[in-house]
Amino acid sequence: MRHPAATTSYKKAVIGFTCGAALVGGLLVATPAPVNAATKLAGSIKIDGSSTIFPFGEAAADLFQEENPSVQVTVGESGTGGGFKKFCAGEIDLAAASRPIKQDEIDSCKTKGIAYRQLVIANDGIALVVNPSNKAVSCLKVADLKKIWDKGSTVKNWKEIDPKFGDLSLKLFGAGTASGTFDFFTEAINGKAKQSRADYNATEDDNVTVRGVSGTKGALGYFGLSYAILNKKKVKVLGIDSGNGTCVVPSSKTVQDGSYKPLSRPLFFYVSAKSLKQPQVLAFAEFMLENLDELATESLFVPLTSTQKAAAKKTLEELKAL
Repeated sequence: MRHPAATTSYKKAVIGFTCGAALVGGLLVATPAPVNAATKLAGSIKIDGSSTIFPFGEAAADLFQEENPSVQVTVGESGTGGGFKKFCAGEIDLAAASRPIKQDEIDSCKTKGIAYRQLVIANDGIALVVNPSNKAVSCLKVADLKKIWDKGSTVKNWKEIDPKFGDLSLKLFGAGTASGTFDFFTEAINGKAKQSRADYNATEDDNVTVRGVSGTKGALGYFGLSYAILNKKKVKVLGIDSGNGTCVVPSSKTVQDGSYKPLSRPLFFYVSAKSLKQPQVLAFAEFMLENLDELATESLFVPLTSTQKAAAKKTLEELKAL
């Protein structure tokens, strides 16, 4: 999932006043901090994993490299599962994940001697979207979603969910099976990760889902809230009734306070203890945690709560001690 890169004005806002200021002609002007050649960072940092988190990683890399031009940060998007494979093989320094690490991945990392810690870097919600011309549907119950998406489902028309939705063919679009979004969605809705009907348009590229939903009147799809916000003129976001009779639409507020359920989730970076021994990787991790609010906002994610941010910083300190 690709988002616009961090803008020049945003980058200046984040880092432009961290170096002090001076009065010039009666105006307060930012002044650069002196560079100590002896402590100048260099080397490389490799990040890969979730396509959902790609824009966050890209924004963090861009901003960090502005302050540290001799460090090369590469950000890939091979999916959460693909990222963990590379991470546990020792091929990358940080794995971006839209779900927690699984037991088989834990075992793989242990076998290869990869010690790590999980850092929560932002919050997110998975948005359900339909074609804007579908005026009959504005909210779905969790039970409706399970009826549609569960393994073995044969629902092919909106009227099978509720007669008031009308006689309209249902066409489904969603995350590919290697995606952390797929794992999270299927577990939250169907009760078990990867338990899903197979006859839907599966893709790792959310642009495909946008095109499918915007071009098909009876379409239903899902992807990260940030992408729904970016494409709000092309798709209509639905609310969810989790069972209490109240329909909740995803937003920064409802994701952060947990009222948008069960499709609110934290997003993660997994950091290797061995990699963290490298000065440039440690500096990047600390830079990222110091700028979590700005990076989350720039990437259209929901910022962490103060409690979550304190926990992330504590976790990094624990990892440094390994």
